Amino acid sequence: MANVDDPTIKAAYEDVRNDKSEVNWVLLDYETEKSNTLVVTSTGSSDSPLSELEALLSPEKASFAYVRVKYANDEESFREKFVLIVWIGADVKVMRRAKISVHTTDVKRVFPAFSVQVSASAPADLSEKDIVVRLRKAGGASYDKA
Repeated sequence: MANVDDPTIKAAYEDVRNDKSEVNWVLLDYETEKSNTLVVTSTGSSDSPLSELEALLSPEKASFAYVRVKYANDEESFREKFVLIVWIGADVKVMRRAKISVHTTDVKRVFPAFSVQVSASAPADLSEKDIVVRLRKAGGASYDKA
């Protein structure tokens, strides 16, 4: 099991969900290479949160992120949805990789509200365009012609 008891994790989650907050993403990393304790390593507010977050993810790490994604339905309306990102870098060690599915369940207990979960191991997996398509499909109201 992952230790997600640090109160700053829940506070960061609530900050991302708060409509009055500019913070639109939080990143959790393991405290140390061998630890199962997750800690908040970064939060941010950006017009392009997935790009900002992508710059912090490395091939040697496994991380979890919670992101508020804002996208347009048309010229008149916008939606904001939440995404849980499970990052497993290409160079993550085998034992860490093996524990991720169990740890993801623990993270979902502190980040319970999200529209889609994205499993990512390369920057291309965090394409905003692709994630927005998934959010639209999950939302049930797609304004795309495809």
